[in-house]
Amino acid sequence: MKIAIVSDLHIGYERFEEDAFRQASEALEEASKVADLILIPGDVFDKRAPKPEVIAQAIRIFRNLLHKEWAAQVIDFESKNGKRLHTTVPIIAIPGTHERTAEGKENVLSLLSLAGLLVDVSESRAVVALKDERVAVFGLGGVSEERVREALQRLDPKPIENAFNVFMMHQSTYELLPFSNDVIRNNELPEGFDLYVNGHIHSKVEMTVHGKKFLIPGSTVLTQLKEGEQEKKGFILFDTSTSNHQFIPINSRPFLFVRIPFNDATPKDLSERCEKEIERILKVHDDGKPIIKLVLEGSIANGFSGVDMPIRSVVSRYSGKAIVEIDSSKLKNPGVEKEIEELREGAISGVSIKELGFSTFLAKLKEQKFDDDIDAGKLFEILSKELSKEKVLKEANELLSNEN
Repeated sequence: MKIAIVSDLHIGYERFEEDAFRQASEALEEASKVADLILIPGDVFDKRAPKPEVIAQAIRIFRNLLHKEWAAQVIDFESKNGKRLHTTVPIIAIPGTHERTAEGKENVLSLLSLAGLLVDVSESRAVVALKDERVAVFGLGGVSEERVREALQRLDPKPIENAFNVFMMHQSTYELLPFSNDVIRNNELPEGFDLYVNGHIHSKVEMTVHGKKFLIPGSTVLTQLKEGEQEKKGFILFDTSTSNHQFIPINSRPFLFVRIPFNDATPKDLSERCEKEIERILKVHDDGKPIIKLVLEGSIANGFSGVDMPIRSVVSRYSGKAIVEIDSSKLKNPGVEKEIEELREGAISGVSIKELGFSTFLAKLKEQKFDDDIDAGKLFEILSKELSKEKVLKEANELLSNEN
């Protein structure tokens, strides 16, 4: 059986809404032409509560897929959360983190399932048949990192005999994003499956888990503008008879990520270098309106600050030819940084920032005609605490009451 894996469509993504709709449509349409079964491991939508017109976009996309005469059919369905089967068409999905709602509440993906446009296998299992072959798909919808182990334990997925078993989820794992030891690791995923499918990550990933393939196709639309997203968008086609797979690209807007180093840059330097890079890219990508992200690194010349840099004018100048984003957060100004450090160390006529603040506070007390007997130092410390407004007011009132 041929399985297409199409993930993270993000229909309704506001910045590139037209791209999201067009590229999701193409990915699913092309997948339906070459696959017997389509798996969607989460984030069909970009928001938990999309606008009606966005839901309508998704309905149009999936209704078009129903026109195909699918030889494979869903023949069995089991759920641990009360879900029911509303179609036998082999388009199987789970909700992702962007669709997640409170436990027990319907999410926007489940509406598509109730309408018979796809099969929602979150915390469920569906069996697809094509002639004598069976593919069993177990799904775990996207949950918070601290709840994933509990959710897996509750689901307790067990592969079934005489079938090709797929485990599908929408999660980070430590091997993909090692930002916390609390994130689940690949070896904690259930054993015994023939294929592991994941979403959530927006770039293509091919790994091995328990000796079997672990595949992530990446998103069908650009959303994060990260350096690793410059590859073509598309979907993965997997063959159960050979366990081979291939990535099939779709027509997606080009994305170019460029780092530009500077040393004591003037506004003129910045403008010229940015324009040179943009012109270079446009010579290669002249068949569409590419997305270009320039990351400026290095230093600004003394006598200038970030507000002097002509970033907006450069972006505006190319607005008809490209979508340009310029990140200047890594562009340092040594002169300004020295001044800030001097402020932090209290080097203003030998007076610390705290002392300056206290002097201003004393002046304000006099202006408000507070009693001179008030312990101004203690009141200043109370009002400086990082507490809720209610707690600060309570402590301040208690101090003023005791003073009186």
